[in-house]
Amino acid sequence: MPLSSRTLRPAPAAPLDGNVREGGLDLIHRPRRNRKSDWSRRLVREAALSVDDLIWPIFVMAGEATRSPIPSMPGVERLTVDEAVRAAVHAAELRIPALALFPYVDPTLRDPAGSEALNGQNLVCQTLRAIKKEVPDLGLITDVALDPYTSHGHDGLLDEGRILNDETVDVLVRQAVVQAEAGADVIAPSDMMDGRVGAIRAGLDAAGFQDVQILSYAAKYASAFYGPFRDAIGTAKTLSGAKRTYQMDPGNGLEALREAALDVDEGADMLMVKPGLPYLDIVWRLKEAFGLPTFAYQVSGEYAMIEGAARQGWVDGERIMLESLIAFKRAGADGVLTYFAPRVAKLLAKG
Repeated sequence: MPLSSRTLRPAPAAPLDGNVREGGLDLIHRPRRNRKSDWSRRLVREAALSVDDLIWPIFVMAGEATRSPIPSMPGVERLTVDEAVRAAVHAAELRIPALALFPYVDPTLRDPAGSEALNGQNLVCQTLRAIKKEVPDLGLITDVALDPYTSHGHDGLLDEGRILNDETVDVLVRQAVVQAEAGADVIAPSDMMDGRVGAIRAGLDAAGFQDVQILSYAAKYASAFYGPFRDAIGTAKTLSGAKRTYQMDPGNGLEALREAALDVDEGADMLMVKPGLPYLDIVWRLKEAFGLPTFAYQVSGEYAMIEGAARQGWVDGERIMLESLIAFKRAGADGVLTYFAPRVAKLLAKG
């Protein structure tokens, strides 16, 4: 069993008589000894970051040979399929294990039912096939949710303002199979519908995709940190109402354990917490409770705050970028979805 904070207790400090002796206080315990030099700090470091911890989320769009900047995410661009392939080749060169794909769907293709999600030639499916042809050993993770495809911007089917859970799950299963057919290695349902992990697992198995993994967004909170992401996929202006009826309340922690337990029972291979830094306690609790591979998403708002402050010269962007990622590792995350992935990979390669 992994150690928890309850099983770790600091050693009692040696009593001090209050006298100052020659050479200083009569101290036995001096934690600073282990911090005295670079080699010692590296030797006793508890959490370390490597390129194997990185998943790079990218945004794809229609067209050719084009990169479109996302103003609210400085340094991040939407990529046409051919440019996404270039990014995948670059990721493989940097030894980044996997990409996560998110589409910017032409508004003319969006409808209330999100039917474009089931099109085997949609943007995500085109990108999967193109990358797998060029870089077959790179892991590809696909989002299963309807928000990029619906005209109302919600993750599920909507009826008079109410999300239809079971009807949505039926569509998500078909979406997952379509993506698996196109080459997805990992299906990542982010919709937060009840029962969707078990239904997707059954659907994938029935279609012959027993080896396709499921990375469940087990604890996805109704967060204000998603704003720039919605700009990136084009739902910021189309979203009607909030998502609080299906995404989690930011004040709840025990609920995250219940949500994760259901997903584990339904066959999830890996768990996700989203957002990241504001929910490090949830990462720790899920890892401690279930021991499954557990990931965190350093979401668009987190990225934008760090990158925006760095570009203003208010903070040391490189150090904060690395420090924020180390925090995920210290909290127990096995990996992080981060838009910083290629930059971090280059820095780690330098040593």
